[in-house]
Amino acid sequence: MLYTTLPVPYTVGMDSVSSSGGGAVPGPAADAGRIVPFFAALCLFLSAVEYAIPKPLPFLRLGLANLPLLLALPKLRIRHILLLVLLKTVGQGIISGTLFSYVSAFSAAGSCASAAGMILVYYVFIWNRSKPLLGFTGVSLTGALCSNGAQLLLARYLLFGSATRYIAPVLLCTGTVTGLLLGLFASQFAARSRWYASLEGAL
Repeated sequence: MLYTTLPVPYTVGMDSVSSSGGGAVPGPAADAGRIVPFFAALCLFLSAVEYAIPKPLPFLRLGLANLPLLLALPKLRIRHILLLVLLKTVGQGIISGTLFSYVSAFSAAGSCASAAGMILVYYVFIWNRSKPLLGFTGVSLTGALCSNGAQLLLARYLLFGSATRYIAPVLLCTGTVTGLLLGLFASQFAARSRWYASLEGAL
């Protein structure tokens, strides 16, 4: 099933408690200024992990670096999500050494399409609903397929032409499987993680 309860954003706040030394340390509530750098670092880490995995096509992505974007949706404003997309795209290019190549264009197109699809689905089917119509799995699958669609479109007009139809099944199957697995992981993580539950939404 694609339905899993997804947390809905709520009002941002700043909370701190005093440490034994008298200094202020972050409390359970964390604002966007603390969440964004963490998710950005996680994007870069997962990008490095993904780069180390052998791939049949240079622009083929498993989508691991989309996990922070998926988890950030209920916690951050749209502008923060877009910032994460920018950092993720640039970070992937730097880590893989393809920042100024066509591979980076594929990465940017896939990341932007994925983020747009996930944001749209989240706000249409989940946000502000007492009974969300989708969960992390549905959002993740949407992002994966939007990313694949954008990459196939670029491949059709920039690289392979009509031969794109031969790589489309590989790309779409990979995107579906990884999107499903990432969505299931995000669902379990959100349900079990006390840290994630303690994050106070910035929306």
